Amino acid sequence: MSDPTQPQNPEGGVPPQQPSVPPQQPAGPPPGAPQQPYGAQQPYGAQPAGAPQQPYAAPGAPLDAAQDKQWASFAHLGGILWFLPSLIIWLVFKDRGQKTDVEAKEALNWQITWIIVWVASQIVGIILAFTGVGWLLFGLLIPWALYILNLVFSILGFVKVNSGGSYRYPVNFRFIK
Repeated sequence: MSDPTQPQNPEGGVPPQQPSVPPQQPAGPPPGAPQQPYGAQQPYGAQPAGAPQQPYAAPGAPLDAAQDKQWASFAHLGGILWFLPSLIIWLVFKDRGQKTDVEAKEALNWQITWIIVWVASQIVGIILAFTGVGWLLFGLLIPWALYILNLVFSILGFVKVNSGGSYRYPVNFRFIK
């Protein structure tokens, strides 16, 4: 017997269940729209003709005095982590603050100078690895002394710039002018 709560078909059976989701329309232009030739289609993400052009990011606003001093001092302090923080701060903020531009460039020049000297000490340490004293001196002691020197100069630069001054490293080649 059939269930009286189910709707009946005129042929006498239960009708098949209809999907509750409407069928999806195919992707593409609406029917009847003119087709573009193959080479005339706009690239993905392009603005239609007459639409205002939108830049990817708005240029940064100029830094106020406190922010300028803050980022300039962070450029020196970033030297603890080698050259990458100084490079990023200089690239991002060089056009937004004059003090940040000058101090980040100074810190970056110091980091490049320091890395060159550190790599040279490592190379000398590898060459002298066959002598006990040469490897101990150039392989262990001098690289650690150079790291401590970098740490001290970076902290001194941070403190001096954070107090409102300007810091120049004692030995610094000017790679970036």
